[in-house]
Amino acid sequence: MLQSIRKNIQGTMAKIIVGLIIVPFALFGIESLVGGGGARYVAEVNGEGITAPELQQQINQQKRRLLMSMGENIDPSMLDDQLLAGPTLEFMIQKKLFLQAAGEYQMAVSDAALGNIIGAIEAFQIEGKFNSERYRQVLSDQGYSLGSFQDSLRDDLLMTQLRAGLSGSEFVTKQEFNQMAVVNEEQRDLRYLVMPLDDFRSEADLSEAEIEAWYEQNQQSFKTTESVVLEYVELSAVDFYPEVAEDEVRELFELERDAFQLPEERAISHILFEQGEDESDGELQARIEKVVAELAQAEKSFAELARIYSQDLGSANFGGELGLTSGDSFPAEIEAAVAALAVDEVSAPVPSDAGWHLLKVTEIRAGKVVDFAEVRAELELRLQQEGGQRELVKAVEELRDLVFNAEDLAEPAASLELELHTGTEISRNQQQGLFADPRLISAAFSKEVVEDGYNSDVIELDEAHYVVLRVSEHKPPSVKPLREVRGEMLAVMTEELAKERITERAEALLASLHAGASIEELALANDYPWQVELGAKRDNRNVPASMLARVFTLPVPVDSDSLFDYVQTAGGDIEIFELVRVMAGNSDTLAPARRQQLSGRLLQEGSSAVDAHYQKALLARADIERS
Repeated sequence: MLQSIRKNIQGTMAKIIVGLIIVPFALFGIESLVGGGGARYVAEVNGEGITAPELQQQINQQKRRLLMSMGENIDPSMLDDQLLAGPTLEFMIQKKLFLQAAGEYQMAVSDAALGNIIGAIEAFQIEGKFNSERYRQVLSDQGYSLGSFQDSLRDDLLMTQLRAGLSGSEFVTKQEFNQMAVVNEEQRDLRYLVMPLDDFRSEADLSEAEIEAWYEQNQQSFKTTESVVLEYVELSAVDFYPEVAEDEVRELFELERDAFQLPEERAISHILFEQGEDESDGELQARIEKVVAELAQAEKSFAELARIYSQDLGSANFGGELGLTSGDSFPAEIEAAVAALAVDEVSAPVPSDAGWHLLKVTEIRAGKVVDFAEVRAELELRLQQEGGQRELVKAVEELRDLVFNAEDLAEPAASLELELHTGTEISRNQQQGLFADPRLISAAFSKEVVEDGYNSDVIELDEAHYVVLRVSEHKPPSVKPLREVRGEMLAVMTEELAKERITERAEALLASLHAGASIEELALANDYPWQVELGAKRDNRNVPASMLARVFTLPVPVDSDSLFDYVQTAGGDIEIFELVRVMAGNSDTLAPARRQQLSGRLLQEGSSAVDAHYQKALLARADIERS
């Protein structure tokens, strides 16, 4: 492939391709790079817009949730923006409708309630206690700012409040409860026997002719997996690590000596005052002075006053604690004020973009000087990594040039004094080792490499790991000979024959039951286990679940005539049963705990139905425009 491109790179077709690439960039590229003019709505809900950046942010958060829940097992296609965009937008529209409805009902979430909830979230705690540094770090990792998280949480609480109101409007009538009791408390008497599939496996006796005929008819089930035998060259930065002289390591230490000094840290708390929309500067200052006066009186501690007055929702419930800072965790004006305080000293009011702060230093931890011996190994490794990465980049570029023209990988490997690995066989569904990587599997089985015989591109697995490969032998799928699959075939054939025979036997026994035989007679005659279950309910644990589900789908027996049927379990056993009698449920006989349980289930089902109908009603009357 690369060789062919190189031969034709100067031709007319190349110029046409370049032109086709340039035109879209000329028309759309600049705007996409520098940004268009203003936010573009992807949808409007009753006049309120949802912008493309808002949608993308929600998509990104959905990706994070998927990655956190599924980890390495996730299918990469699940993270495709186009796949997520539609459902995510519909979720945002529905959320917008709920928030608009909550606004119409004048619902609200107080700052105090929001603060209590944030403080109680375990993800923001260290040793069971809210930690502001942890709070900020977790939000940063999840792509939230403090403000956007609090807004999102407030929205979720409003939606929960609205839905709780809807659920609270649901009730259960006596007629509904009685009808549910009739169905859910219904009891059924039955007898049943179990036919084990193992009994029929042992009866399977297959002739050679049957085995050969089955093999001929099912050859497609016994094909080998397509595979290729590879030769490849692998490059890693560690292979290029240079020897590092002692004076180089020491020189780096001297250059970065300051970075290895652990700075002094201060634990701080604060009381935050935010100016209200209708509050004057004078009123704000009066509020601050009132708290300053209370601090001076020393009747209440700084932590107690922070719980009462601070408007920082995250830290107020924990006495205003903000955690440790080494001088760069908070805005400059706060850091400057903190640096001038002694332990237990409270600052004068300090302004910042968030509001006004009263700051207190609760602890000062001294810094530490790190000596050369403590960081020598770290510095040496860094120098090796830097040198190895430089040499790796050079080797990769040279390798790209060599494999572009080479007929195989032997010459490029020899030129760069790299090891050529040979004889490595992999399949399309490779699960282990280096070639379990989907990028390498895709390259190894590509048309250019398998059919045309070209070297692959030099494939970057990460910035310090590259592979180039070539197929030396292609092994298409082929039918395995009978001698190789005989054991596997016999197991399959035996299972199929056993299931055929057990089904035939079940039909014969069922006919005997219809003719007047009893479950007990048939069980004893054939040495099958059998049981009687009186008053079985839908949640009965004694009756096999597969049979119980079928029993409760049958009609009520007429004129005391039993009904007969059978089910086959996932393991292949067959359960033949006789439905003798059905007794309808009666709400009057229910114990109080059971009445409460059924009533709760009805309420839950009714609440879910109300919620679904309400969502439909909001959508039906909404003015929604999707772009």
